[in-house]
Amino acid sequence: MRLYRKYFAMHLKSEMQFRASFFMTILGQFLVSFSVFLGIHFMYLRFSDVKGYSYQDSLLCFSVVLLSFSIAEMFVRGFDTFAGMLGNGEFDRILVRPRNEILQVLCARIAFTRVGRIAQAVVMFVYVVATSGIRWSAVKILAVVFMVVGGTALFSAMFVIYAALCFFTTQSLEFMNVFTDGAREYGKYPIEVYGKRVLWICTFLVPYALVQYYPFLYLTGRSSNAAFVLLPSAGLLFLLPAVGLWKLGVRHFKSTGS
Repeated sequence: MRLYRKYFAMHLKSEMQFRASFFMTILGQFLVSFSVFLGIHFMYLRFSDVKGYSYQDSLLCFSVVLLSFSIAEMFVRGFDTFAGMLGNGEFDRILVRPRNEILQVLCARIAFTRVGRIAQAVVMFVYVVATSGIRWSAVKILAVVFMVVGGTALFSAMFVIYAALCFFTTQSLEFMNVFTDGAREYGKYPIEVYGKRVLWICTFLVPYALVQYYPFLYLTGRSSNAAFVLLPSAGLLFLLPAVGLWKLGVRHFKSTGS
């Protein structure tokens, strides 16, 4: 952790060298997410509900997914850009250093500008708390914490898988964006609105529904099953196969020779 704190301070100091650009980029990230929010807003101006779900329901789902995705992208950005590290020989240098390669890739980049998206998610969530009529309790607050932690772990795992596949393809696979950026987009609504087949995939294959849809049912009173509160832990468990694939990729890695 001491090494990570040093990298964190180093990246932050680097960003602060161009403060105007840094804060303008944060504003740009906020406005990009705000445009997505406007899409939801205008949708509900035209329709009173989407498959039985209200405006506040969608904002609750979207705020949790956006917050989880943004935190993961902020701190695990190094894996998202890993293909470039392979191509320019930087990973060769990582392997000869006396530190864990996962930690070094993790520290390679910290995207502080994602604070703009995080702020957008927090604003939406505060609005939902104030207007949704949900009766909050300690268990429901804990459920939200688990949703964000589990969602962050799940998106982080997807970034690790995205990077691990580069060992076998030498190039990034754009279809993986369906599971990262795409998941952030269709997380605007409860996953059940996309149909039972998508819900099944997002429950048993890539468990987005376990960190969004099922805890959401408990939060809004659509289900009294308190076990749904614990389902986001699947996001943490999903890190295990992701790290396993990464280690397999490291064993498969062949140096660029540079």
